Amino acid sequence: MENIIIIGILVIAVVIGVIYTVKHFKGESSCCGGGSSVKAKKKKLKNVIARKTVTIEGMTCDHCKNRVERVLNEMEGVAGKVNLSKKQAIASMEREVSDEELKAVVEKAGYKVVEIR
Repeated sequence: MENIIIIGILVIAVVIGVIYTVKHFKGESSCCGGGSSVKAKKKKLKNVIARKTVTIEGMTCDHCKNRVERVLNEMEGVAGKVNLSKKQAIASMEREVSDEELKAVVEKAGYKVVEIR
C-alpha cells in the first residue's frame, strides 16, 4: 500500500514537471532563467497616435523581454518594444489605450508594472 502511494506521488510530480517544462519552452511561463527560443513577432502600426513608457519589475532575461513584447503585440492597435536593461517597454498605439489595459496584460504575464508615463 505504501509503495502505491509513493508511486502515485512520483507520477503526479513528474506530470507537473513536464507540464511546466513544456510551458517554459513555449515561452508561456513566467521567468525562469531564460532558454526560450520563442521570439515576439514584430508588429508595425500604420498610424501611431501615442506612445507610453511602461516601467516593469521582474524582467530578467530575453525570455521575459519576448514575453512582454508578445503580450503587448497581441493587443489590438498596440505594438510593444522592450528595453531589458532599462526595465521598460515602449507601447506605441494607434488607438486610445488606458493605463489600466496596459497594466493588466503585463501583470497577467507575470510581471509588476511600476509606472506608466
